[in-house]
Amino acid sequence: MKFYKSLLFFLALSFSIISCRVNLEPIEILTFKQQLEKLFPKAEITKLDPKDHFTKAFQIVLEQPLDHKNPNAGTFKHYVYLSHIDEAKPTVIITEGYNATPRTYELSKIFKGNQVQVEYRFYGKSRPDSIQWQYLKNDQAIEDYHKLVNKLKRLYTGKWISTGISKGGETVLIYKSKYPWDVDVAVPYVAPLINTPEDIRTQEHINTVGSDECRLNITKFQRLLLKNRKAVLNEISKYAEEKNMSFTELSAEEALEYATLEFPFSFWQWGGKCDEIPNENASPKQLFEYVNKIVGISFYNDTTYYDLLPSYYQHMTELGYYGFDTSPVKDLLKVVLKPTNLGFAPKNVDLSYNPNYIKNVRDFVENKGKKILYIYGEYDTWGACAPTPKPHVDALKMVLKKGSHSTRIKNFSSEDQQKIYNKLQSWLGYSVTIYPLNN
Repeated sequence: MKFYKSLLFFLALSFSIISCRVNLEPIEILTFKQQLEKLFPKAEITKLDPKDHFTKAFQIVLEQPLDHKNPNAGTFKHYVYLSHIDEAKPTVIITEGYNATPRTYELSKIFKGNQVQVEYRFYGKSRPDSIQWQYLKNDQAIEDYHKLVNKLKRLYTGKWISTGISKGGETVLIYKSKYPWDVDVAVPYVAPLINTPEDIRTQEHINTVGSDECRLNITKFQRLLLKNRKAVLNEISKYAEEKNMSFTELSAEEALEYATLEFPFSFWQWGGKCDEIPNENASPKQLFEYVNKIVGISFYNDTTYYDLLPSYYQHMTELGYYGFDTSPVKDLLKVVLKPTNLGFAPKNVDLSYNPNYIKNVRDFVENKGKKILYIYGEYDTWGACAPTPKPHVDALKMVLKKGSHSTRIKNFSSEDQQKIYNKLQSWLGYSVTIYPLNN
């Protein structure tokens, strides 16, 4: 009897202590936004309207170190867009190659998961008033992603997938080579790994893709643009006035000649149609409208020139780029006699090129890059610089017949989509629900 009395007394005392503790220290239940604020105590976090399948959305502005190895170098405001549905669902991180415009990416729709969209440092809203170019390095950007992912993994416990398009896809591969275990699967879209500042493989592609007749018509169109120089320049002038564009960094005449040289690259990159190329019967207005459709004369105006300075800095120092073939129109050129992309890069800045940076990334992804799904279009000029994983590597490269730089998973046949989904399932586990896309 004494034992039972002692037990009852002990239980009563314990309950009393627990009750007092609960009254004194209530359990804190954090809202999702408060959980984010706890993860990122120095960030500016703003609610956004969720889209598509997401239930919550936020803009997160981080105080990101300029130099991850030297905290004293200062910080910059780095924009991240988080779209949420469930902490246990897959999370897709988008490594943008440039600025970030909030939208739902294809993989996020496929998995119906969470999405983390990260603007590339020094682009868009994440661009400081004055860029310290020495900190615009891929390794610094990769540290941005690595630290962000590892913090968010405290919140998101499901599978992680990285993805990006073009330069953003190239960033996916660089990230994978530096931190192969940060994500479970990588899905780069139309991602080049370029060998040199003027990679000759792009020109080899231009010289062989499509039919002989189509390539001949491309050359004829280039020549028509410059043979009708004065009239086409007049069309550019009218268009620039209408769109409030200025051409001071490059003159309108330089813009015309660069657009002419660029035309074959852009034609195949964006899936131009051979039967739409204007012939000698076309008016100057028709000639201008077509080159504007394929290349975009706005690419050479002052606003775009300024916006793309970070891109050309990266291409000229680490990423590489492509050159221009003047031979089809050499006799018609007047101002761009020695075309170079260095002219689009920042002035008075060290533009020394590192030939080993992308080579090391290529060596990794081709020989060790497991669980990477590559998406390409056959006709896309950038596809000439695509990596090819070795047979022993557990990766999948899908190339859409006659596809362009706009190629996505949804563009493939139902059979090929199923092949893609099967591979993703085998990498991620069958507990992950994949929602097929409709063409």
